[in-house]
Amino acid sequence: MNLHWTPADWELEFTAIRASGPGGQNVNKVSNAVHLRFDIARSSLPAVIKERLLKLSDQRITNEGEVVIKAQDSRSLEQNRAEAVRRLVELVQSVAHTPKARRATKPTYGSQQRRLEGKSQRGDVKRGRQPVRE
Repeated sequence: MNLHWTPADWELEFTAIRASGPGGQNVNKVSNAVHLRFDIARSSLPAVIKERLLKLSDQRITNEGEVVIKAQDSRSLEQNRAEAVRRLVELVQSVAHTPKARRATKPTYGSQQRRLEGKSQRGDVKRGRQPVRE
């Protein structure tokens, strides 16, 4: 499933918070980090993708089914908002891609022989390291 999705404004809840880390007085004065909250159940995503998102074991997804993303890399509030939305879209697109089902195959006769030959050579090397018994 190829999904080109951008969230609607009503689906996103932004909260401005103070950023942690270095930055001097600016960090203490300005709330330029962003918490983005996105409720999976209320969103406009297809049901299949909602289900996959909820099954995902990601620390950004709460038990209540809400995605919480914190962005604080930039000193600009707007850039942090854009970064948080970009990460949300990236998360959704990661579950939108359905991996191709793996079909079990048998190893070829030649590959089995090469594997056994390699094992016997390795055993010879190890036997050569042992002390000589008389």
